[in-house]
Formats: sequence, C-alpha cells, structure tokens
Amino acid sequence: MASREGRRRGHELVPLAALISREMKNEKMERPSVRYGHSAQSRKGEDYFLVKTDCHRVPGNPSSTFSVFAIFDGHNGNAAAIYTKEHLLNHVLSAVPRGLGREEWFQALPRALVAGFVKTDKEFQRETSGTTATFVIVDAWTVTVASVGDSRCILDTQGGGISTLTVDHRLEDNAEERERVTASGGEVGRLSIAGGAEIGPLRCWPGGLCLSRSIGDMDVGEFIVPVPYVKQVKLSKAGGRLIIASDGIWDALSSEMAAKSCRGLPAELAARQVVKEALRSRGLKDDTTCIVVDIIPPENSPLPSPLPKKPNKLRAFLFRSKSRDSADKLAKKLSAVGIVEELFEEGSAMLAERLGNDEWAGKMTSGMFTCGVCQVDLAPSEGISVHAGSIFSTSSKPWQGPFLCAGCCNKKDAMEGKRPSGVKVA
Repeated sequence: MASREGRRRGHELVPLAALISREMKNEKMERPSVRYGHSAQSRKGEDYFLVKTDCHRVPGNPSSTFSVFAIFDGHNGNAAAIYTKEHLLNHVLSAVPRGLGREEWFQALPRALVAGFVKTDKEFQRETSGTTATFVIVDAWTVTVASVGDSRCILDTQGGGISTLTVDHRLEDNAEERERVTASGGEVGRLSIAGGAEIGPLRCWPGGLCLSRSIGDMDVGEFIVPVPYVKQVKLSKAGGRLIIASDGIWDALSSEMAAKSCRGLPAELAARQVVKEALRSRGLKDDTTCIVVDIIPPENSPLPSPLPKKPNKLRAFLFRSKSRDSADKLAKKLSAVGIVEELFEEGSAMLAERLGNDEWAGKMTSGMFTCGVCQVDLAPSEGISVHAGSIFSTSSKPWQGPFLCAGCCNKKDAMEGKRPSGVKVA
C-alpha cells in the first residue's frame, strides 16, 4: 500500500516572491514535455472532456505549470457532465491550502480532490442526471488521478508495463462496493421482468444505477457516493503514456489491447486509433471518448541506467525507512526504464478517513475555520468535526478537524446511511 494521505497543516500566507524563490530552488528544471490528443464518436451526446495545460501552482512561475485532463461520461442526460466539467477543477483547487511548497502541494492533492468531488456533487441539485468523472493532474513526472464510475485511466510505460490508475465502480465487478452499498441501506439486484426472471447487470435500488459512485444522480440513494478513488504515481525519467477513456472504449478493448493498438503513434493519431479499434470490435453502441497524453523526457537527457549503484550497507542500515522493508526501498532506488513509484493510493468512501485527522485542517489565519468540503467560512462554534459520531472514524476526538458545515455534515451522514436517503438539506 502506498504512503498515507498528506496531512494539511496550518500555513501562514507566504509572500509570492518568496514562494517563487522556493519553487525555483527546489525545482529541477528538466521537466518533461506533455503532448496530448483527443478523439471521440458520439451516440448519445453525453460524453464531455476537459483539457487545460496552463494551470499554475504559483502564479507567474512557469516552472510550476501543471496540466489537467478529464473525461465525464454522463447518463440520464448531460446536465451533470456539463456542470462537472465547468466546476470540478475550481472546486479542487480551492480546497488546496495556499502557500504550499511543491512536495506539500502533492501531499495535499488527494484530500483536495475528495473535497472537490463531494462539493461538485453537493452543489449539483438540479435534474436527475449523473456522470462518471476521471480527473487527471500531470505535474512534471507526477501523475495524480481521481475517479468515480467506470471511465478508466491506464499508464503505458516505456518498458512496456501497463498499470491501471483507476478502479471501476461497477456493481457487477466490485464486491467491496456491493457490500458498502447494502450496508448503507441500498439494495443490489438485477432488473426483474415478467415471470420473475432477472436480466442485465447488477444495479442499485432505488434508481437502478449500475454504478456505486458518481456525481449527480439525485433520484438515486445517497449511498451512491461522489468520493473518488485516488492514486498518485511518479514516473521514471523515461516518461510514459496515459490513456483516459470512457466505457465506450473499455467495453470493447482491454487495457492491454488499447495500449498495444497505438504504440509508436503520436498522441493525436494514437487517440484516433484507440477509438477506431473500439468501433471495429464492438461498433458504436455508446459514446466513445479517448484522450492520450504523452509525458516525454526532455531532449538530450540521458536515459536512466538500468543498473543500480553499489549499495552502501552501513548507510542503508543507519537510514533505512521504518515504514518500508529493505527490498521495497531497494526497488525504489532502481532507475531502470519503466519503473513507476507509487506515492499514494486510497479508495475508501468514508469522508472521516479521506479528509484525515489533522486538528489544523480547515483552520484559517484569521481565526475562522472553513468547511473541509465546500470551503465556506465557519465560526469556531459552527464547525462539526468530520469524526463526530462516525462509527467508521479511527479518531476518538470529535473536536479534531477537519470540520464540516451543517449541510456537508448532513450529506456525509446520508452517504454513510445514518439518515434516510433522499432527505434534502436546505
């Protein structure tokens, strides 16, 4: 399992000039180039995508640039997909504390992604449509992926290894999610027809949704949660290729087939080829959308050596990590082509686990608190600890942050089955 979630600390505001100076000192200027391509074939008109390559961790500092790529596969209409495309990125970034250095920013991303997904779902209160969301942040060699639903992101490294950076939240395929839904008050079963016969994939009732996590779906029980699975990895200096696609691709092609079908092609042609292969295999039965992102080493940069340096046994003994065994640490030192370092992974649906136990989380320098999800200001007497009354929390301190506003606390209770589904919060 990867390292645990980065805990948010109380940070004083840092002057912009000082922050840029810190970034320049810590940043290795050999950043990879990022190239992407997109292709799609529409059947229902419910797939949407987002590409943004000019985001900055530090305003005015070009070395702090990062890119965002996302696919939103709507169902029961396109309203949720459109809303999520327009608001999710801003909600995620607003949940990242200001004044963080590069490594702290990476550590804060998993919590901010959870808050951003839940806030987007909470604020989408119209109609009954829903959407999957696969949301990818590429910052130099570090890739962070958050996802709900059954769109998928895979990583194809230069060494030929294929890694899946998402988890499918289809009830048919995910036993853990079936158990969570039923424990929270939902029912899981197939569609019954005349005569009592059951057909089709497993669905959650009420609503009949095949997914256990999504954004939107206001007509379905709130045990269908927007809390994303998050994975963060660091690529080797050989780079790699990301393939992000809706289920129109993955219902036709395995991860291996998709990756192999486009190797050797530039990103734009690769995306077209993946869609072409999916259509050839299955036909156009669903919206089919694909984004290919190539993370390419800088020119004239020597490839990493596949041979590790001779280890210093004394130094290894004195400075070995308590949290990792020696074999794992040695593997992390290898710089062979295709090695990917896993920095973070978490998929729990419980906010108390995903938002952490940091007593400073949500604390502002003005003395006010902010809600750990929607970022509204709270007086100290208004905030409700995310751990208060939660049977899932590992914390025994209900006064410990992060804190939630009343609306977000009620949503958390509904997602955990502690109040009837469908009870709306003003």
